[in-house]
Amino acid sequence: MLNKPIYLVKQSTDLSALDLYIYDHVQGDSEDWWTGEKIESETSANYIQKQLEDAKNVSNINIYINSYGGEVKEGLAIYNQLKRHPAQKTVYVDGFACSIASVIAMAGDKVVMGTNTLMMIHHASMGAWGNAEELRKAANDVEIIDKASCSSYLAKAGDKLSEETLNQLLDNQTWLNAEQCLQYGLCDEIAGKQDDNIVKAQQRLNNAIKQQMEGLRQQIKVPENLAKQKTNAEKLMAVFKKKMEGK
Repeated sequence: MLNKPIYLVKQSTDLSALDLYIYDHVQGDSEDWWTGEKIESETSANYIQKQLEDAKNVSNINIYINSYGGEVKEGLAIYNQLKRHPAQKTVYVDGFACSIASVIAMAGDKVVMGTNTLMMIHHASMGAWGNAEELRKAANDVEIIDKASCSSYLAKAGDKLSEETLNQLLDNQTWLNAEQCLQYGLCDEIAGKQDDNIVKAQQRLNNAIKQQMEGLRQQIKVPENLAKQKTNAEKLMAVFKKKMEGK
């Protein structure tokens, strides 16, 4: 018996939310070669469809991803199932979101990455065999499949990522850290990173306090008789200097 991938779907303690965990390869249903029994994959589009149907009244869906990817067919179907669902969808990249798992992540209305998490994106690939005509068809097919994945990235990124730049990233099978994903519009937030606007506001407040304190110091005048008084240290230094000069 094959080990099932770890893919947990559970109702959140908040009954208005559904939590989905994609922590393994995305794959369709299979069949036990010995018994012929169908083995239901808990990472298949069929399985996700059932969970979403059962949770059709939830208003929030949280998707947690740590996956190297898997089957494009299943991943694209999951992406579209999530996009169609009316709930607010938040994706959390907990480790890796690679290949088709990164496409699933693009279904999130909000994508949150940890500071040490990664995405990996690349062109679609497939194995093929046959005569020249069959191989040419396979090449055309994979180009069409590839464009389907590309459209998901571009739809999420908006004007932060051009098709030309995306193709360069795909050509290079690029690993992207959280900062780069934020730059390209593939994620919306880096967990644990303080918002730049908050940092700038804090800096402005600190500068204002500093200026105010400087103004107060200038307004407070030290009495002349006190200003001329020497400190104990200064008095001791003067006595010491006088003794040294007398030698």
